[in-house]
Amino acid sequence: MKLGVFTPLFNNLSFEEMIDVVSSKGLQMVEIGTGGSPGNAHLDIDKLLASSDARQNYLAKLADKGLEISALSAHHNPISPLPKVAQEADELMRKTIKLASLMNVPVVNGFSGVSGGNATDTQVNWPVLPWPTEYNDNYEYQWEKKLIPYWKDINTEATAAGVKIGIELHGGFLAHTPYTMLKLRDGAGDAIGCNFDPSHLWWQGIDPVAAIKILGEAGAINHFHAKDTYLDQDNINMHGLTDMQPYSDVKSRAWTFRSVGCGHSLQDWSDMISALRIYGYDYVLSIEHEDPIMSIDEGLNRAITNLRSIMINDQPSEMWWA
Repeated sequence: MKLGVFTPLFNNLSFEEMIDVVSSKGLQMVEIGTGGSPGNAHLDIDKLLASSDARQNYLAKLADKGLEISALSAHHNPISPLPKVAQEADELMRKTIKLASLMNVPVVNGFSGVSGGNATDTQVNWPVLPWPTEYNDNYEYQWEKKLIPYWKDINTEATAAGVKIGIELHGGFLAHTPYTMLKLRDGAGDAIGCNFDPSHLWWQGIDPVAAIKILGEAGAINHFHAKDTYLDQDNINMHGLTDMQPYSDVKSRAWTFRSVGCGHSLQDWSDMISALRIYGYDYVLSIEHEDPIMSIDEGLNRAITNLRSIMINDQPSEMWWA
């Protein structure tokens, strides 16, 4: 396994400044945004698509620092009920797949997206229970008319480009659990998998180790985000897990994103790393820093230290004892 970082936490730095910092911390990989939610502070997608020399120069700067790109990330909403948003997100996804292919980046990350509940909706709708029955009607429309057709088309394009898709299982979007991930993959194709982020599973009440077994058995884990979540049971009793308070209201929130090891024990994280190895994932652990009570430097350093203490780097030796 290799240790990397999702670079939006350094969006205030230039590309050259960012790779200097990342390299100084001894990391091996970077996950870089091409637009949408991560922004594009470290990559000009149109410039790189237009010029082989620009791509070679970009990759050479990374190689000079001992770095590789683990994934290009285009987190957006390609099935938004707002045509302008959907078009922008779709164009970004397709450009990102093309660029990933040209730069030999194996994975493009993003969200599944969420549409309106019917053809006339002008805002997104996230149904999470089947009654009142209108929610179920919304759900069927979204999956059959919007989500599967869109990603089936993207699956064809990604397969032709030799690129895998990593859907982040994030609440608020239609694919947010192991079941919905596999449902999407079954309907769209095998290039569609997940960018496994345990932080979003914990707050939904899903055991990440069990989820790794489910998704790993299906060969559906294409990338991994290393981010923790702290669950405050007293606040859960008040607000439930679908907590609408701002992330900044840490004192009263039901759950809060934390740096690795600050929400769950290193034993929990070690169990995840072991499950990833057992079920065939031996790629990057890409640190995503979104801890509201730690600085970027302290939170990132904490995650690096904790992950290094439990990572499995080498291939297993022969079972000399058996």
